[in-house]
Amino acid sequence: MISTIPTNQMISAILNSIDESIHAVDNNGMTIFYNQVAADHDGVSVDEVLGKHVLEAFPSLTKETSTLLKVLETRQPIIQQPQRFENIKGQFIDTVNTTIPIILDNNLIGAVEIAKDYSTIKTLGEKVLDLQARIKPQIKQGKSKQVHSYTITDILTNDPALMAVKSQVEKVANADSAVLVVGETGTGKELFVQSIHHSSGRSEGPFIAQNCAALPESLLESILFGTTKGSYTGAIDRPGLFELADGGSLFLDELNSMPLELQAKLLRVLEDGVVRRIGDQKTRKVNVRVIAAINESPLDCVQNGIMRPDLYYRLNVFSLFIPPLRERNFDIELLTSHFVEQFNERFSKHVRNVEHTVFELFHQYNWPGNVRELKHTIEHAMIMAEGHTLSVKHLPVQLQHIKKSTETKGIQPLRSAMQEMEISLIKQALLQTNSNIQQAAVLLEIPRQTLQYKIKNLNIIV
Repeated sequence: MISTIPTNQMISAILNSIDESIHAVDNNGMTIFYNQVAADHDGVSVDEVLGKHVLEAFPSLTKETSTLLKVLETRQPIIQQPQRFENIKGQFIDTVNTTIPIILDNNLIGAVEIAKDYSTIKTLGEKVLDLQARIKPQIKQGKSKQVHSYTITDILTNDPALMAVKSQVEKVANADSAVLVVGETGTGKELFVQSIHHSSGRSEGPFIAQNCAALPESLLESILFGTTKGSYTGAIDRPGLFELADGGSLFLDELNSMPLELQAKLLRVLEDGVVRRIGDQKTRKVNVRVIAAINESPLDCVQNGIMRPDLYYRLNVFSLFIPPLRERNFDIELLTSHFVEQFNERFSKHVRNVEHTVFELFHQYNWPGNVRELKHTIEHAMIMAEGHTLSVKHLPVQLQHIKKSTETKGIQPLRSAMQEMEISLIKQALLQTNSNIQQAAVLLEIPRQTLQYKIKNLNIIV
């Protein structure tokens, strides 16, 4: 059946359903389309903007600061431009805008702007920066201690591969070199990063962490490097995280989510030890140890073009590979007992035992969320538990379903289980040593010839 809805109404309905601000003007700067999302972001109604000139609807803007009017003048698009303005209600709005000219038959007929509202994120980010800026002098004067910090003793493991990583942490802590931590989401990468910091000579300095996937490129750049008054609309003089971390460590999590252009700027800081705030001509010397973490294979990231090769080789002075929980069978019971104790105290429970069927299920499960998922699973079970013993019925429903689907299967033969563990340990050693067989043999504490034989016999690709 052919729709009888007029095309312009259909387009309007589609644009109003998009979860981004859309503001379109004609070639005179008069608003011809303004969706409800934009109105909600700007703190106005659609009727207060529709049919009005941009400067009439937003008097705090000028011909020079309005991205829509600038595009009308230059006929050139503006991509990912931060903007701050005061709406007619006196509220300050922070957006990241992409503004493009509308050209028909080589004639400019208008411009459209797509904006993402980051007011809340930016405000919170600036509050964190201000707080860190106030805390930093106190740290230098010995007046403040950091809280919620982890040391090497907080990392619980019975797994040989992870114990080897712990020993590496103790060696690299005082080297002051860049470190790249590789591990899936939920494996506890930040515990190792903080352990490096607190075991180093920088332990009295600041430790600052930033998730590179949490912010868009323009905001991440200003958070990392700081801003100068006038660098963009509403910008003020503000130090970035590199300056605030001076004398300490800066942890960049999910580095593989950082845009390539920003990776190039990060590389320059690592090479030269200087930062330049956005819009500033002046450079500032910083003494910061950068520790980065990624949740994918670094070589895959390089090959897939999401990580610069030069940045990888600069950061990869020392690598730590955190094995996933599914490869750490020795840790399931240990971590489960630890989390049970934690939640006993938090929930005032008195659980003392965990049924063996729970551990059987835990060893069968793949744990895509790793230790974090195990912790949340135990939390759920502890909420459900009423007596002194945790059983399968207390676990989340999805795990109970796995139990039912595997009840008819036998246990894995010991020989194949041991072979899987052997393959896993060899692969981890090769990854940590960038496939250097001699170094991997040292990690595994076996002769080089033995390792070569096992690699060939087990069909392990180097």
